[in-house]
Amino acid sequence: MNKPLKQHLIDPEICIRCYTCEMTCPVNAIVHDDNNVVVDADLCNFCMDCIPVCPTGSIDEWRVVSEPYSLDDQYGWTELPEQEDLSGDEADVGLEAMDEAMAALLAEAHKGAGGKAKAPKTAAKASINLYNLGKPATATVQGNYRLTDAEDNDVRHIILDFGGLPFPVLEGQSIGIIPPGTADDGKAHLPRLYSVSSPRDGERPNYNNLSLTVKREPNGLCSNYVCDLKVGDKVQVTGPFGSTFLLPSDPNAHLMMICTGTGSAPFRGFTMRRQRENSGIDGKLSLYFGARTPEHLPYFGPLKKVPENFLKKHFAFSRQDGQPKAYVQDKIRENAIEVAQLLQDPKGYIYMCGKKEMEAGVEQALSDVARGIGLEWTTIRDAMREDGRYHVETY
Repeated sequence: MNKPLKQHLIDPEICIRCYTCEMTCPVNAIVHDDNNVVVDADLCNFCMDCIPVCPTGSIDEWRVVSEPYSLDDQYGWTELPEQEDLSGDEADVGLEAMDEAMAALLAEAHKGAGGKAKAPKTAAKASINLYNLGKPATATVQGNYRLTDAEDNDVRHIILDFGGLPFPVLEGQSIGIIPPGTADDGKAHLPRLYSVSSPRDGERPNYNNLSLTVKREPNGLCSNYVCDLKVGDKVQVTGPFGSTFLLPSDPNAHLMMICTGTGSAPFRGFTMRRQRENSGIDGKLSLYFGARTPEHLPYFGPLKKVPENFLKKHFAFSRQDGQPKAYVQDKIRENAIEVAQLLQDPKGYIYMCGKKEMEAGVEQALSDVARGIGLEWTTIRDAMREDGRYHVETY
C-alpha cells in the first residue's frame, strides 16, 4: 500500500462557486468543471493562500488517503466522502504528514477568515447546484428598480422570474449570473455570485421569482450587465448555492444581522420571511447597517417602515454632513448591553455580510463587548459557529 498522505479537498455542499480560491491559488492547483471547484493533489503545495479568501470555510477540508482522489472523482461529488478506514499505523503516518510548520501556516491563514460554517440546526434543507455552467436555468427579468439616490452609488433591485422551471431557494442562498460573451481567452465568462434578497416563497408571495441587490461597479462586467437589464430580458442562472448561511426555523431565535451595502440582501430575505411567518413576535431581530450616507443605503425607505419593535435598526453613516463618522462596530459598542445579552443567549445568532474590510472592526467590537461581561469573544464565537449560530460571508 502507498504511504498515506493528507489531501486538500473542497466541500461541494458548502462551496458557493465564487471561484475566489481558484483565482487566488498561486500554483493553479484549484480548477473547476461545470459542477464543482476542486483541488489537484498533484499541484497543491499546501501554501494555504486559498484559506482566508473563502467566505464559507468550504475549502478547509482534508482527508488522509492511501491514494489521492482524482479530479474526475471530485468533479462527480455532491458531498465529501468519509475518512478512509486506514490501519492505525498508516493513519498515524498520514495524520503526521502536515507538520508543525504547516499547522502554523493554517492557523495564520484562518486569521480574519469566516471559518468553517455550519447551518443552523433548525434551518430548512437547502437545494444546491441544481443548475450549472453546462446547463444553466433561464430566467426572465420582471423588474429593475434603482434603490439609492446618491449619484455615485447605483444599486439596483432586480426581480427574476423562472416561470415553470423549478428553482427552490432559501433565504441566505446565492445564485450565479452568467454574463454574455467570452473572455479574452475565448472561454465563456464565469458566473458572478449574488445573494438572494427575497424570501423562499418569492419576491411576490407564492410566485416562482426571486430578487437580487446589485451595485453597479465602474468596470464591473457582470454588475453593469445586470444593472442595465430590461423587463423581458432573458438571463442565464446557475445555482442555487450555499447550505450554511441560512435562517433558523425557530421563531424565537434572536438574530443580530451586520452588513454594509449590498450585504443587506440576505437580511432583507430573512426579515421578509419573519414578517410573513411570525409577524407577531417582537424583539428578535436587530440590524446593524453601514453606509456612507442615507442616500447610499439600499432599502432605506422601506426599512424605515418596518416597525422598530419587530426589527431594531442601527444605521451607521461614515460620511454624513455635520455628523461624526460612524461604522457598524461603533453601533455595536453603543448597544453593548443588547449585544451582550445575545452573546449569552443559547438562541442568539450572529450573521455578517458585506465588504471584508468591516470584519476586523466588528470582531474587535464583539471582543470588547464580551470582555465587558467577563467573557472571551473567541471562545464564544467558536462555540456559536460549532452550533450553527455564527455566520460570516464577506468579500
